Amino acid sequence: MFSILPFNFRSNAEKGKESVERFMDYVMEQPLNPINKVSGAFSSFRVDVKECEDSYIVFAELPGFEKEDITLAYEGNKYLVISTRQGEEEQDTDGRYICRERRVGKFERSFYIDNISEEEIKAEFKNGILVVTLPKYKPEVPKKIIDIK
Repeated sequence: MFSILPFNFRSNAEKGKESVERFMDYVMEQPLNPINKVSGAFSSFRVDVKECEDSYIVFAELPGFEKEDITLAYEGNKYLVISTRQGEEEQDTDGRYICRERRVGKFERSFYIDNISEEEIKAEFKNGILVVTLPKYKPEVPKKIIDIK
């Protein structure tokens, strides 16, 4: 007898999870990764990164946030992590939402930026824009005086 088994989302999702993760890791590692080009569109907040001769400057749009709600970290000499939390789910018993586009919860973005002078990182938050300046590390070349004979 032949019978089609009903789709069991839980067991099939678990089986395919590893395959999907391996595939996504492979795609993300490719130099011409199309997902990397559009990943900002799906992110929790928008960010621009500008490379200058002596620094990188990160501009993060965080409208509606307070400075105290934002956490900025440079982890492991490699990763700039910007995270924030916006409100909690409201317990509103007076009516129902017809349209709800504002999101609540934790938002986080991470960026791989190495060779940064950690001690000189500066951040400023004004008018809903977080501006982080990450000076590039410049190793000091010792000056050697050579005696002329």
